[in-house]
Amino acid sequence: MAIPVLDSFLAGIAASTGLPADLLKIASCLVLSYPFSAILKRLPDNNRELKDVFCIGVSLFYLLGIFSFWAGTRTLLISTFATYTITKCVKSPFMPWINFFFVMGHLLLNHIHSQLFVDHYNPDEIDITGAQMVLCMKLTSFAWNVYDGWLPQDQLTPFQKDRAILQHPKLIDFLAYVFYFPSLLTGPSYDYAEFQRWIDLSMFDVTINDPVKGKRRRRRIPRSGRVAALKFFQGVAWIFLWVKITAYVSLPFAESPAFRKESFLFRILYLTVLGFTYRLKYYGAWSISEGACILSGLGFNGKTKDGRYKWNRVQNVDPFAFETGQNTHALLEAWNMNTNKWLKNYVYLRVTPKGKKPGFRSTMATFLTSAMWHGTQPGYYLTFILGGFYQSLGKIFRRNFRPIFMLSDGITPGPYKTYYDIITFLVTHIGFGYLVQPFVILNFADSISLWSSVYFYGHIFIAVVIFIFQGPYKKRVLNYIKSFHPAPLSASEKIKLDSERLRAIRKEIEELASNQPSLGVPQPDMDKFDEDLKEALQEFDQLKTDLAKELREVKRRASVTGFRPKLGNLAESDKTK
Repeated sequence: MAIPVLDSFLAGIAASTGLPADLLKIASCLVLSYPFSAILKRLPDNNRELKDVFCIGVSLFYLLGIFSFWAGTRTLLISTFATYTITKCVKSPFMPWINFFFVMGHLLLNHIHSQLFVDHYNPDEIDITGAQMVLCMKLTSFAWNVYDGWLPQDQLTPFQKDRAILQHPKLIDFLAYVFYFPSLLTGPSYDYAEFQRWIDLSMFDVTINDPVKGKRRRRRIPRSGRVAALKFFQGVAWIFLWVKITAYVSLPFAESPAFRKESFLFRILYLTVLGFTYRLKYYGAWSISEGACILSGLGFNGKTKDGRYKWNRVQNVDPFAFETGQNTHALLEAWNMNTNKWLKNYVYLRVTPKGKKPGFRSTMATFLTSAMWHGTQPGYYLTFILGGFYQSLGKIFRRNFRPIFMLSDGITPGPYKTYYDIITFLVTHIGFGYLVQPFVILNFADSISLWSSVYFYGHIFIAVVIFIFQGPYKKRVLNYIKSFHPAPLSASEKIKLDSERLRAIRKEIEELASNQPSLGVPQPDMDKFDEDLKEALQEFDQLKTDLAKELREVKRRASVTGFRPKLGNLAESDKTK
């Protein structure tokens, strides 16, 4: 059980403030991580084992002393020791996949248990699945990093070379990586190589000669208290805003009959603000968690060109980029950023055959992984599938309407570009207010009911756009829109563009051409759907061919094996003769 004094203290605060007890517990862990990180930073630089034990001890204090997660701690340890054993003992190219399916399967079982065997869902109650989701990212990426350490350097990408594990770590080092307390419950995730460089201080080699007030620094880790404090107060501000706004805007009202009596415009705007309130508590938790990582030094990310320190290594969310984003892709890229990196580097690119570009298989594998990682509730899938169409629509609008508001070089905004920015901003955020509701509601029937209260405006908008741009009048519509595009640059004008503009153009083209999913949300590119489908069918045909060859080979070997005794019998009969 939890520490009685601490448990009763938090229960008293919960009773007096009306806040859920579990939310107070997780807030306590986030806040306590600051003094613990300050202590961790001041432990002797050359005593790695002490740092390992400290990280593990604080995490166990959170899990057992505050939350009383005895069964939950066992769950984390099962996946942890399984990964350590698999990566150490299984010497096979299938090792990362064996580990992936074990860890993901273990997480999926817990999701299914929470859905089917818990009497009621309460979003204010904290269970171990949140910590297990963070752990899943760490363990699956660790296995791939170990596998990359087996391969020749010329077979690896620069990213894989940087994260490859050349020597399997000691168990205590691995446990410290898994149970690094500032990110234990809410993330962020990171790779073992980053943790290794932080704990052995090689991450800070670039600062070794930097003076501090005219003196050489005593500790290798630079001062980060001011940056960490800023992140902490930002997180507190987001939490304060969440508490205040949820007193006036809440999901229960949106699900009530009274909500349907309001005007259609009111309901749309209400869902938009409600979607904003969902994000606030994540902004708060992730900002405070990042601040503790910065205070311990793990957030260090080198220097800028002018010599200033960067502390964004484990940044998990960019609230400003999200709230000012003008398309779905920009919003998803600013949200849960480390999960984006995990899905890209350890799912999306890993299922892509060498020498080929990611296609249908990579997209769908990433989508399924992300969906199962989040959980098995229907609401997640309703949001993810619709979000994929949102991204597709964003590409359609950007490709066809944005050039109207730009000059011929494709970079310089035209006189009416501001209007385009305002419209895309409003459409994107109103659309997101509709999109995210099932992600919070989770239940299928209740999600559909809330969508019906606003007449499924998100789905209808998508259907209309797809019909216009992919229907029988596609060519006529596109030709009409392109008539408003500025005239293309002449050859001489293109030559006059400086190198910076050329790079910007290439970047725009790459963004348009990219079909890489953010947060595992698939992007159903209508222009490439047939091509992707053909590719998937070709891969299936190739798989059938390979299996048929393997089956024929097995039969051939079996026939040869069966024929050998006959030959032996003939030889014996010849001898008897």
